[in-house]
Amino acid sequence: MTSPSEADQPAGTVQESGGAHQTGSVPQTAAAQQVAGPPRHRALRRTRTGGVWVGLALSAVVLLLLLIFILENGRRVDIAYFGARGHLPLGVARLLAAVAGALLVVIPGTVRIVQLRKTARRHHAAAQQASPAPPATRDQPSGGAP
Repeated sequence: MTSPSEADQPAGTVQESGGAHQTGSVPQTAAAQQVAGPPRHRALRRTRTGGVWVGLALSAVVLLLLLIFILENGRRVDIAYFGARGHLPLGVARLLAAVAGALLVVIPGTVRIVQLRKTARRHHAAAQQASPAPPATRDQPSGGAP
């Protein structure tokens, strides 16, 4: 029968009884075990492929929810926009309004990102031109053919 102190410890830990180690245990002192602590698991690195997979899975869920929304809001409504008139299902009309709102955010944001990238390229090119060329070493003559 195991004692309460033996039952509380995980398998593979040091069990000393009268100075002898139990079978299957790792011969370590209690002080060394406390310093080492529990075994650490290696963290898995995230990859681009994993990120794409998660993004596609989330996109599929969102599309499914949008499809359910459109199917549940099938009542036809009259739409008028700058003189154009039509009849659309309510779910489609709301989805088109949401897409138009997203475009109002995405288009100016894209223009701003392009501006920032151009500015960053200019600054990077100016920094490259301003930095002096590395000095010639003994192996490389300063001018002419070797």
